[in-house]
Amino acid sequence: MWFYIKLAWRNIFRNKRRTLIAGIAIAIGLASLILSDAFMIGMENNIVKSATASFLGEAQIHGDGFRETQEVEITVRNFDEVITKLNQEEIVDKFTPRTLSFGMVTSPADVSSVLLVGVAPETEIHLSQIDEAVNRGSYFTGDDNHDIIIGSKLAEILEVSLGDRLVVTVAQAETGDLSQELFRISGIYHFNMKEMDSGMAFIRLEKAQQMLGIGSRVHEIAIKFKDKTYAVQEELPFWETYSQGGNEAVSWTKLLPQLKAFFDMTGISLFVMCLILASVVVFGIINTLFMSLYERMFEFGVLRAVGTRAAGVRKLVIFEAGALGIVSIILGVILGFVSTLLFTKTGIDYRGIEFAGTTIKDMLYPEMNVLQFIIYPIGVFIFMLIVGLYPAFVAGRMSIADALRKSL
Repeated sequence: MWFYIKLAWRNIFRNKRRTLIAGIAIAIGLASLILSDAFMIGMENNIVKSATASFLGEAQIHGDGFRETQEVEITVRNFDEVITKLNQEEIVDKFTPRTLSFGMVTSPADVSSVLLVGVAPETEIHLSQIDEAVNRGSYFTGDDNHDIIIGSKLAEILEVSLGDRLVVTVAQAETGDLSQELFRISGIYHFNMKEMDSGMAFIRLEKAQQMLGIGSRVHEIAIKFKDKTYAVQEELPFWETYSQGGNEAVSWTKLLPQLKAFFDMTGISLFVMCLILASVVVFGIINTLFMSLYERMFEFGVLRAVGTRAAGVRKLVIFEAGALGIVSIILGVILGFVSTLLFTKTGIDYRGIEFAGTTIKDMLYPEMNVLQFIIYPIGVFIFMLIVGLYPAFVAGRMSIADALRKSL
């Protein structure tokens, strides 16, 4: 065995140029696979963060039917009991209550429909980035219940600025009577998301509850887990526990199904990358080994003539494929690590681009993990050995007489 390994290593370096070209081609494919995987992980985390940290939260609790109908009468059942249980949950980091209702915002210049959100400022800052997105004015300072925060696009539509006054109109629960209040713009935010910048306005929770006539009830409890992976664990007991008594607990994967479908598609993209790499490996190995095989037909003939069995020749060719695989993998891992590390430092600017209804807010940084440098290289090595079986089979079946004539 050791004899064949040493011979295989010597053979692949007899033509250094050919080995280097084939090795670099396969290495580039492997490096591309590592970089693509790191890029997809970084993109997934970036998009999830943009979607959940901006406003959505990693999970939400509503009254049954509220997500489908958005009826202001449907609130979280047994609100006080749910809050008590959430405070005792070990996996829950932060949570905040909200009211949600459609309304009309009127200025002297124009009128626009919005999703009016009632928030508790002291807990909302842990679940959303509204306070960070406010670029003009302030985020609910003081205790004035008539402060309102609107998006930059909505401010343009209404032709208003800080300190201007708006009339907000909503329909009350149960009766449907209209409720109007005068608010002063205390802050203007910019998320660089069209839906949020033009279609949402935020007021204090108590004032929203008063306008909607729902007492101390809320429509939504947004939740942030201590570990973001909890949100994608469908078997987590949390969902069943809080989907009882007329309530419904759902993760962001249910709130944004199009986003989850997009991530599923990235797996297909990675599979396509694997197929491309496989084709490079196939052609690279077969071409290299067959060229080496036909150049050394006389040598193989001599080996067979002095008593080497066909299995020994096959073993030698397979070991040569493995040796070429090791060279390619070393080059590919180095190239993949360096290129990925470079992008983790510089990042890729996808800010402002929308994916599956979510706008990327931050620089996109690929994320490396150990498995990328274990699974893919091992996969490439095994695949190269498998591909090497074909030239090994051809070498084992060669005619000794025909091989010896190649010296003439």
